[in-house]
Amino acid sequence: MHKILKIVLLIIGVLSMVFLARIVGAGDEEVKELAANGDTSLLEPMTWIAYIILGITLALVLLFVVVNLFANTATLKNALIGVGAFLVVGLIAYFTASGVETPMQDGKMLSASGAKWVDTGLYMFYFLAVIAAGTMLITGINKMIK
Repeated sequence: MHKILKIVLLIIGVLSMVFLARIVGAGDEEVKELAANGDTSLLEPMTWIAYIILGITLALVLLFVVVNLFANTATLKNALIGVGAFLVVGLIAYFTASGVETPMQDGKMLSASGAKWVDTGLYMFYFLAVIAAGTMLITGINKMIK
């Protein structure tokens, strides 16, 4: 498996260097001109390499997280408690948020539903920031006491 991974990484690395050399060789002005005309043929291969690497990375992270969660029941229990707590904070933020139609800078209107979701995101951020700061403060005080 390690040898196969090394070969795949080598191929991706060589392809990336070739595509980068094409972009650098074309020069800034030509790249800008092509992009202004809607021609992305020079940049598109490098973009696809980035998408492929991102996809592989996400797939591997998810795979290892799921395998690790189910390999250890204590880890799974703690993860489910964390997800549940996050959902509770999300529900509290959602029901605390108000949804009022709001005019935006470009003259359009933000719907009441959209405004409620924006408020929910902000409230979640505030709640989680306060929880994190409080946890650090309590932990620091407990360490000073001991």
